[in-house]
Amino acid sequence: MTEPTLVAPPAKAPSLGQTVLTRRNFLWAAAGSAAGLAFYAGEISRHELEVVDLTIHLPRLPDAFAGMKIAQISDFHFAEYTEAAFLERVVRRVNEAAPDLVVLTGDFVSTKPLPKRFGARMAYHCAEILSRIACPLRYAILGNHDALVGAAGVIDALRTHGISVLVNSSVPLERDGKRVWLAGIRDVLQERPDLDAALPGGRGSEPVILLSHEPDFADYTVGRGVDLVLSGHTHGGQILIPFLPPLLLPGMGQKYVHGHFRFGDGMQLYVNRGIGAVNLPFRFRCPPEITVLTLVP
Repeated sequence: MTEPTLVAPPAKAPSLGQTVLTRRNFLWAAAGSAAGLAFYAGEISRHELEVVDLTIHLPRLPDAFAGMKIAQISDFHFAEYTEAAFLERVVRRVNEAAPDLVVLTGDFVSTKPLPKRFGARMAYHCAEILSRIACPLRYAILGNHDALVGAAGVIDALRTHGISVLVNSSVPLERDGKRVWLAGIRDVLQERPDLDAALPGGRGSEPVILLSHEPDFADYTVGRGVDLVLSGHTHGGQILIPFLPPLLLPGMGQKYVHGHFRFGDGMQLYVNRGIGAVNLPFRFRCPPEITVLTLVP
């Protein structure tokens, strides 16, 4: 008797509405996901402005300054890639916060992808928009990109539009006969910061707030009688992929990446994530930031 031949059942046809995963479908899906992620990082996440409110306790702060609000904005990288409309929105949000002091911690323009002469021209447009900040106390320092584009030109753009620039120097802020000092240094990477020149002499126990574009310089400030350092530079990492360290960290911005830090001598540091982007016009899981600091004794 002949053994029966085993015949495989016919393949079941996909039912209506069922998708068959093929290599081509997979590649199309992957390409669509990548395009969607790029769109999100470049057009949505890059403009998801966050206002961070933080109370800073400074033990040496005079009672006259209790409750003083400082707005910090940083790393504008205007026109490469920060748009004028977005910077105008930043200014409106700063004005809504009604701060007593506004500090601008560098990198108003960029050195790339366009030639440096483009950045030098854009410094004036950037400064004109920033001049719409309503607070009369507005102080700036330069960042490494500003120094590379041309420090003198960026300083002129800011001062022409009523924004004071601290260049290894300091100014006293006075209330009811009491003082807090605001100091600022030249860029650490591209210029020659002089902390001795920046810090006021004969200040005694009066507190000092130091503007330093690069946050890792804080290690050189410990023990110098500085109460608070405000920095930018890092963009908070700019692109933060889950389970991976930040991919885009610049020199002198790899130790203190974002947020609030305390040091052994009582000095504190805050690192702002900035407004703009460099290298790529993307931010991911790292939104642009306005910081509003409220000082209390």
